[in-house]
Amino acid sequence: MDRERISIVWLKRDLRLHDNEAISNALQSGHRVLLLYVFERILMEDPHYSERHWNFIKESVSDMNERLLPHNSKVLAVEGDIIGIFKRLQEIYAIQRVFSHRETGLLITFERDKKLARFFRNHLIEWIENDNNGVERGLKDREKWFERWNAFMQQPQIVFNPPENSLIVLPEIEKMEAHFSVTSLQTHDGLFQKGGTTQGWRYANTFFKDRYKDYMYQISKPEGSRKSCSRLSPYFAWGNLSIREIYQFGKKVKSQSTDKRHLGAFLSRLRWQAHFIQKFEMEHTMEQASVNKGYHKLKKQISDNYQKAWREGQTGFPLVDASMRCLNTTGYLNFRMRAMLVSFFTHILWQPWQDATQHLSQQFLDFEPGIHFPQLQMQAGETGINNLRIYNPIKNAKEHDPKASFIKKWVPELAHLDIQFIHEPFLMTPMEQQLYDFKLGRDYPEPIVEIKETRKRASDVLWGIKKDPEVRMESKRILKKHTIPNRKRMLRNE
Repeated sequence: MDRERISIVWLKRDLRLHDNEAISNALQSGHRVLLLYVFERILMEDPHYSERHWNFIKESVSDMNERLLPHNSKVLAVEGDIIGIFKRLQEIYAIQRVFSHRETGLLITFERDKKLARFFRNHLIEWIENDNNGVERGLKDREKWFERWNAFMQQPQIVFNPPENSLIVLPEIEKMEAHFSVTSLQTHDGLFQKGGTTQGWRYANTFFKDRYKDYMYQISKPEGSRKSCSRLSPYFAWGNLSIREIYQFGKKVKSQSTDKRHLGAFLSRLRWQAHFIQKFEMEHTMEQASVNKGYHKLKKQISDNYQKAWREGQTGFPLVDASMRCLNTTGYLNFRMRAMLVSFFTHILWQPWQDATQHLSQQFLDFEPGIHFPQLQMQAGETGINNLRIYNPIKNAKEHDPKASFIKKWVPELAHLDIQFIHEPFLMTPMEQQLYDFKLGRDYPEPIVEIKETRKRASDVLWGIKKDPEVRMESKRILKKHTIPNRKRMLRNE
């Protein structure tokens, strides 16, 4: 019997049905369509990922399956090597076309795609890829990029409305599952946001209803931001929501709102998100090395003890430790505290940013390679084009957590102290420690570094290296390649 000719949608970081160009293109291919997600072993074993990511993905696929029930279909979710999976599918069906988005991912996914492209060519399978959220492949500079991104955001959303008999149906998929290692979509409970488009819209609806009204006031607050920020980043990172649908929804709410500043600030960050992913797409080497080659000569003293204390939230600096413990437990932290963690690691502890990448990516529920690596380098002060920011965790604690509510929650061993000592427990005298039945070094670590000295060292070295001829030459190259022209005009469009 001849094998049926089909098209396949290879889902990756686009786990949604609505406004998914790959699905729309496949449905117009003239063949029945199979939706496929592969839990790839190369990624499941990669140290940038952790169980919280796979749980979020499983919840996302489950949500897609619920939405596919009225169409008598579901996603084939299997585990294995991507080429091996396609080989097995090719034995069952005559695959004509594969549709997917262009992924701005890790180097291993880029190498995987090159191998897969050869496999498709050898088997006469056409692979049709589309840009994702306005991020373009193959750019040499950013001339006219914003205009194109803005035009993309204005285009109509793609509605998921599959014609009858256009999807491979449940009985066939369930029969097919016998030929694969099928991934269970059961997940473990935790303090993490749940994956899926349904959950994503719950967060979006509450944000645009009233949570946004404190957005700008609370964005830097470690506790207040947990409610007043959108919390949509995981749903963007894994593609449960498209940037376009949220951008358009936000513009509509803004046009009817009296709090336009807050929504304008939020919408500008959607473009900021795309800007950083585009930067990584154009210069992927920043996954492993500083984008400014002048900083390659910067040598730091690796300390396993410092790094372990930082990862575990045991540095002796309360806001740093509260932020890390919160991130480790919930997968979420606002932008300012993320920046402070990186600054503390790279400046105060004087550790290479590369040693922070895997722990942070494992903890960030919204791990997005295109944002992760450029941001690490920017906060580490190794781009040569950004302002050098060496965050003072004590100053930030007093400014952004003045009542120590965030610290009390995540560093409970300090909760019974007066606020001044919660922010700076190392200032307590032996008599004061005795009065509070508290001993520094026993109940809470002493500071692992002398912050005034280490901040000065970092500042002196980094400001000095900015004058290096190679750093300056590289800075000009980076600005030419990655700067968006007409920035003021761009900002006025919000």
